[in-house]
Amino acid sequence: MKAGIFSSVAKRFGMGGGPTQAPLRTEAEIKQWMTDRLAAQLKVPAASIDTSRQFDAYGLDSRTAVTVSGELEKVVERRLSPALLIEHPTIDGVARELSRELSNEATDD
Repeated sequence: MKAGIFSSVAKRFGMGGGPTQAPLRTEAEIKQWMTDRLAAQLKVPAASIDTSRQFDAYGLDSRTAVTVSGELEKVVERRLSPALLIEHPTIDGVARELSRELSNEATDD
């Protein structure tokens, strides 16, 4: 089971040896990636992550937030503000805001 989770994360980062996936765009995709990432960080099942709970309730500090933001940049293929996880302190908030920004960006093209 764990191999499947890690291989899907590896593929998302282009490290799985196969074709890379398209960048995350939807709120649901971003939310799922962040849930999986937080669960891996905490070594808990993804199902135990409450996406409406604030990051600091999970014990994440600002340094970890910057690291996660950097990883998220890679999967959405877009530069993000290091303060994104501070300004939107829940998975729901980050996913909503980022998908809105990405949607606006797509309509501007």
